[in-house]
Amino acid sequence: MKDIARELGVSVATVSRALKDSPRISDAQRERIKAYAREHNFYPNVIAESLRKSRVAPQKLIGVIVPQIAHYYFSTILSGIEEQASVRGYRIMVAQSDERYDREKRICESFLANRVCGVIVSQAKDTKKYDHFQELIDNHVPLVFYDRICTGINTNRVVVDDYMGAFTAVTHLINTGCQRIAFYGSPMQLEISKNRFNGYHDAILKHGMKMDESLVFQCDCRDDAESLTPDVLRREDRPDAFFAVNDDTAIGILYTAKRMGFKVPADVSVCGFTNGERAIACDPMLTTVEQRGYMVGEEAVDILVNHVEGVTDMQKVVKKVVRTRLVVRGTSR
Repeated sequence: MKDIARELGVSVATVSRALKDSPRISDAQRERIKAYAREHNFYPNVIAESLRKSRVAPQKLIGVIVPQIAHYYFSTILSGIEEQASVRGYRIMVAQSDERYDREKRICESFLANRVCGVIVSQAKDTKKYDHFQELIDNHVPLVFYDRICTGINTNRVVVDDYMGAFTAVTHLINTGCQRIAFYGSPMQLEISKNRFNGYHDAILKHGMKMDESLVFQCDCRDDAESLTPDVLRREDRPDAFFAVNDDTAIGILYTAKRMGFKVPADVSVCGFTNGERAIACDPMLTTVEQRGYMVGEEAVDILVNHVEGVTDMQKVVKKVVRTRLVVRGTSR
């Protein structure tokens, strides 16, 4: 704008007002300045303008941290976030932590530098320190957790009913005749792992069955499931069902069982947790717990924007639970 002002013999303020169609500038002067700008391929710096405005009001930019964008559940949440943010008049800046604490910390620092008005995040698997999240709060940046929440900080969150989803799924397996049900879960420092394990545990005890700790494993991806399951199925006291923390792990169990000659679900039942596209792409199609990720994303945006716009007091912590639904298909009896 300084270059345009110098070439046309006007002030920078006049150039700025003309480019914004200010009525304070005459039509002739406004068109003269805009024509010169077009001829010289000038475009306003949107980021600089947002930062300038953010001194008096937060820019409408939401930072979003996703552990893995390729993961179906996280991608559906991201779709919900993006759509609802657009409806509310906000843009999003998305970054992937790749399940790493160090990367997650750098992303938070970047969001602060870019003056985001708030952050929506699902923490990485190996995050055990929460200083980077606390720094956001200390800088008056509203924070909303989804899926994997940070128990070290009392802040806004949107989660699915992991406990009841697991309890319902394991109850279904028991009601269809399964007696020995293995659990494949994520690291227990994650709240979702604790809740899903507790649902599994309580369903077994409620139905008068004995809890067998030897059937509980830390395994939450397909590759690990395909490595672990052969040994589990070769046991003399092998399980007749598996409940997995996510669909990918469940599909790894399914294909391993089939390769070993077991019939699913006649010999072994399998249940997952997500209800992603892969659940209907396998044979037989997967019985699983639907998480409703799109709704989680929408709720997270509404909580955040209501804080930013003063509808909800910044000091108030909002917690939303999205109900799950068991989808019964061909991998259970």
